[in-house]
Amino acid sequence: MKEGRLLIADDNRGILNALQILLQHEFEVVGVLPGPNQLLQEIARSGCDLVLLDMNFRAGVNTGNEGLYWLREIKNRYPEIEVVMITAYGDVELAVKALKEGAADFIIKPWDNNKMIATLKAAIKLRKSNLEITQLKSRESLLKHESNRTMPLIIGKSRAMLDVMKMVSKVACTDANVLITGENGTGKELIAREIHRLSPRSAELFVLVDLSAISESLFESELFGHKRGSFTNAYEDKTGRFVLAGKGTLFLDEIGNIPMSLQSKLLTVLQTRIITPVGSNSEIPVDIRLISATNNSLTRMIAENLFRQDLLYRMNTIEIHLPPLRERPGDIEELAMHFVQVYSKKYNRTQLRITDDALEVLRKNPWRGNIRELQHTIEKAVILTETDELGVRDFFFGNEDYDMLNNLDTLEDMEKKMIILSLKKNNRNQSAAAEQLGITRQTLYNKMKKYDL
Repeated sequence: MKEGRLLIADDNRGILNALQILLQHEFEVVGVLPGPNQLLQEIARSGCDLVLLDMNFRAGVNTGNEGLYWLREIKNRYPEIEVVMITAYGDVELAVKALKEGAADFIIKPWDNNKMIATLKAAIKLRKSNLEITQLKSRESLLKHESNRTMPLIIGKSRAMLDVMKMVSKVACTDANVLITGENGTGKELIAREIHRLSPRSAELFVLVDLSAISESLFESELFGHKRGSFTNAYEDKTGRFVLAGKGTLFLDEIGNIPMSLQSKLLTVLQTRIITPVGSNSEIPVDIRLISATNNSLTRMIAENLFRQDLLYRMNTIEIHLPPLRERPGDIEELAMHFVQVYSKKYNRTQLRITDDALEVLRKNPWRGNIRELQHTIEKAVILTETDELGVRDFFFGNEDYDMLNNLDTLEDMEKKMIILSLKKNNRNQSAAAEQLGITRQTLYNKMKKYDL
């Protein structure tokens, strides 16, 4: 099987033709350049793995300085590329100098065909080995990040949460694909991590991909990886998330955000368990456990031709639905006490407690932002309180603001009320409000004058 992309730079057309004929049956791609001036641009364009570089490019000049110069340029710009030098019989000392400058090996003219092929294939193997080391380092970095995480507790003894945790314990020991649904802030990532923790794959990586944060143009590169030079600014090879998650768990958050044009590619990978990096012809088998999550109704999206039904079937062998916090008010007190403990420790407020009146207000709040909103509300109260008790007056729920933003008729209404909210949250500090709104202070002043604020 032919493997590796080779680029040959030599000023002798006869040598270029001979090498291309010899090597085209041994390597995936064999490109040639009659001089070094376009060398860096061609490396970026072709995404080659190995450069076979002459030591001298001008007639009558045998110092080897040109070859050493371009070797340094290649290694400075593309340190992961292997370079093999071609040198005349009497320039072995120069070739040794090239090795010290980063060349993988050298070949002496006139060369032996078998030795030439063996040397170049060894350099390709070295390149492949270095890429594997880079990939392992990426995995190690992710693993260290995961091992240093403090796993948050799953809190809740309501019937709804007990049912969820019962389902989690059942599916965790399998390799079934899981789809987690629920509103924003209900803890979908936390459930995904718990499934991974309880699974046979727990010793391997849990790799999270927030699909809402990936542009359509980078989707394939992020998930499947890419080869250097496969597109503009692809200066080095990139390992995709499917490969990084090998033997572990891949968590695709906000799965409903994938454009229809890319859903078929994801479906193919899930069916075949094979990925092809962008710009590569090599197929890579992947072994992952897939967990997906969404706050959208994928059934409704299918009806609106925004999501593929066969992709949904492939993803949700098991579906786990997380109820909103308003449907399990019995868990609010326990969650609130937990967050008070967490943020009291974080902000050195060790004696804080919540009054009964405040707990009652917390239980009755609709919590449109679910657990995440409760968490932020508690954190803000812990920071701002001036006593050791968190009372009703210490909590700002923002319901009035929410209703204000939901009762709009025009864009001007939206703009005016966004300015009102921003000024309110920043205590009328116009500079802070302008920064939050993404406008200049002068623009904010003009709009305040326009709306008589």
